Amino acid sequence: MNSTTNLQYDKALHTCKDIFIKKTIDYGTSWRCLRIISITDQIFIKAMRIRTIQEKKVQKVGDDINAEFKGIVNYGVIGLIQLSMDDNASQDLDAEYVSSLYDKHIELVRNTMLDKNHDYGEAWRDMSQESFVDLILMKLSRIRQILVNDGKTIISEGIDANFVDIINYALFGLILIEEGKQGHNA
Repeated sequence: MNSTTNLQYDKALHTCKDIFIKKTIDYGTSWRCLRIISITDQIFIKAMRIRTIQEKKVQKVGDDINAEFKGIVNYGVIGLIQLSMDDNASQDLDAEYVSSLYDKHIELVRNTMLDKNHDYGEAWRDMSQESFVDLILMKLSRIRQILVNDGKTIISEGIDANFVDIINYALFGLILIEEGKQGHNA
């Protein structure tokens, strides 16, 4: 495994988690009321905004592509947390507990990245930022279809695996941005 990738991945992840915990302190865990479809839609909005900025090459409001990828990571983690918690569990979770939940789910995400990087030889490094957005949108479409199927799949991965991939694609996008690879020739 490329030690540079590990460092870049951990740096991007640290930035995302820092935002997540600070927002937890500011807003509490108001996201606990979100159903999986709502989380999916929040990620969709962010991915579509990135795509629009990529296509129009103009941004008219606040958060840049970098911030939107961070939001995708954090909503993906929210999705994994929500899938793992009972609907009747407390809506109000303290920041320390949320931090431990974040770490628990990110461990799975990171291990998946390590395994796939081993098997695919870090092919993502030669992909474009646009492809990451398209793959995120495809994964969201898959989640929506699984929800239509009452959460059941015949042969395919479940909702959780799609959130894991979405998080990793967004982190790869953040790494490429950090390297100065903004578009087609990423």
